[in-house]
Amino acid sequence: MDAENPDWNHLLREQWEFHWNQQLRPRLEGLTDDEYFWSPVPDAWNVRPRGTSSAPVQGGSGHFTIDFAHPEPDPAPFTTIAWRLGHVIVGVLAARNAAHFGAPAADYFTWDYAGDAATARTQLQEQLDVWSEGLREVGTKGLLVPVGEAEPYPQAPMAELVLHIHRELIHHLSEVALLRDLYRHMYRHTVKG
Repeated sequence: MDAENPDWNHLLREQWEFHWNQQLRPRLEGLTDDEYFWSPVPDAWNVRPRGTSSAPVQGGSGHFTIDFAHPEPDPAPFTTIAWRLGHVIVGVLAARNAAHFGAPAADYFTWDYAGDAATARTQLQEQLDVWSEGLREVGTKGLLVPVGEAEPYPQAPMAELVLHIHRELIHHLSEVALLRDLYRHMYRHTVKG
């Protein structure tokens, strides 16, 4: 690494990729459908079969929808692993992949949400792959380019968006890992591993 001219793009990718490969991806291995949909509290927001939600808004184009409301209630409802993965897959990654890296358009209303943990993990990996490759192609100079009208702060440089997305990924996927820990401790007699 050149100390006077660091490859900032590489450093940003390495920050996320190390965390993903060493901590988060291993924590998602073996995620079961029971864990995926598990709600430790009543009235948590979740991903549900179409027509079964009582949330003010249900997004999704397929057999499953995601719960939400606009504006969000205060306090915000607790969210399940399925909801948190849906948020990361669609709101954090797929929408940004579409806006910045030429991926198909994606939003909360048109997404086909995963009805099982394995499909959610596949969707997550697909969106992470698009994000990583798109970021790689931006290069270091591209990190200085304003993100444009697709983002709330159009004059912010791409580097600022990348830092935000990586914070969101680490934050929400760590929450998923914590929920898995809680589930395993509460149901340790029925969980393998």
